[in-house]
Amino acid sequence: MNSQSSAATEVVTVDVLAAKGLIDSGYRYLDVRTVEEFKKGHVDVANILNIPYLFITPDGRVKNPEFLEQVISVCSKEDRLIVGCQSGVRSLAATSDLVSAGFKDVRDMGGGYLAWVGNGLQATKPKEEL
Repeated sequence: MNSQSSAATEVVTVDVLAAKGLIDSGYRYLDVRTVEEFKKGHVDVANILNIPYLFITPDGRVKNPEFLEQVISVCSKEDRLIVGCQSGVRSLAATSDLVSAGFKDVRDMGGGYLAWVGNGLQATKPKEEL
């Protein structure tokens, strides 16, 4: 882990197996992908939230201006959170924002949903339409 301690936010990234262990021990999973991505498949855990960090618009990806407010409306800054996305880029930025906002125990899940599935961990996917 890089230790750049100027005023840089200290983000802890864990791999998906460590993330699963933390979730099993009581951490809440915050999926920061779009609602559309979430509906196509997500980490299968009991305590999961979906709050998009970015929106896909005709102009490209745009940061959700209400991300922190939305998280604060459903989570305490004392909550233990694992933050994940599709591949690990958005979750790293979201985790940094949460730590900067005063969240005390937030971890970024490196590799995201793709790594979770790639490691054979349980995922929820929509039922096939008949």
